[in-house]
Amino acid sequence: MSNHSLGFAVYVSTFQQQRQFLEKLKFRNIRIFTSLHISEELNETYVQEVEEMCEWLDENGFWVMADVSPLTLTRFNEENLSSLITRLNLDNVRLDFGFDLSKVKLDGIPYGVTYNASTILKEGPLNSDAFYMHNFYPRPETGLDEGFFLSLNERIQVLSAKTMAFIAGDKQKRGPLHEGLPTLESHRSLAPYAQFVDLIKKYKIDTVFLGDVTLSDYELDLIMDYLNDQIIRLPIMFSEINKNLYNQLYTVRVDSPSNLIRVQESRQYAQQGQEVEPHHMVKRVRGSVTMDNKNYKRYSGEIQITKADYPQDERVNTIGKLNQKYHLLLNSLYNGEKFMFVPAAQ
Repeated sequence: MSNHSLGFAVYVSTFQQQRQFLEKLKFRNIRIFTSLHISEELNETYVQEVEEMCEWLDENGFWVMADVSPLTLTRFNEENLSSLITRLNLDNVRLDFGFDLSKVKLDGIPYGVTYNASTILKEGPLNSDAFYMHNFYPRPETGLDEGFFLSLNERIQVLSAKTMAFIAGDKQKRGPLHEGLPTLESHRSLAPYAQFVDLIKKYKIDTVFLGDVTLSDYELDLIMDYLNDQIIRLPIMFSEINKNLYNQLYTVRVDSPSNLIRVQESRQYAQQGQEVEPHHMVKRVRGSVTMDNKNYKRYSGEIQITKADYPQDERVNTIGKLNQKYHLLLNSLYNGEKFMFVPAAQ
């Protein structure tokens, strides 16, 4: 099992839509992030709805973090964070603008505290016992740059503090813009699974939250399988003749060049002298799954995945392609690592 975890952003305004989705995730160590200071959610029954939502999440085994501000205490008529946490059965609070951090430390909170990782440069000294959660960015073009994101995380992780960030969904996106809620701008239009693996492998993020309302079952299953065994699955549509390649464990050859994934086990095809007839010899664009045909002599049967564009070769068949929204997975597959092909979503 992985030390990393999956979480979901859940709000009062969308909870009824998300509840059915969350039903299948009960008691599975799933983390929930919610905000208790969104002005457009306020109505006469707001406090009661928050209490009911938090009660349901607590009863069904979810770990709950709430984003709070000084106004939250006023709204719930509570004197301090400790009483609010107890009332709502919260496991953690993320401190929004307005809190005097030195005063919070003296508040005697027996629960975890989370700081804003995206603005940590302004918050002063780091606390190794705390969590650091990045923002999500609803407006296109405003998400964090990869270099800045990496530098922030390195500063936090040097103290072994835990980091959190968001990915965009692929099913129901949160309003009002409905254009995804990722932390990284480069993730906005990519598959949630690819975003998830990238945050964990490249940036060492501890908990990855879905910022949007729901996730497709296909993407959820890919993420949960990865958390279970840390094996990257590449969604590919193979023709009938190559369907035997699905769901088998393969290894990236340790001597694979930077722009090509050579599949170690595929050499068995050549060793067995299997005849691979020439077929679909086309330009090999990034993400192509290829198999050398009989014109490549003893290399016949060798499988490769291209990480760059290569020209057409009469000795090389293209047998499948990885959708561009999953290309990020190719950067996460390192030499010597295991992976498998799985059927792409229909």
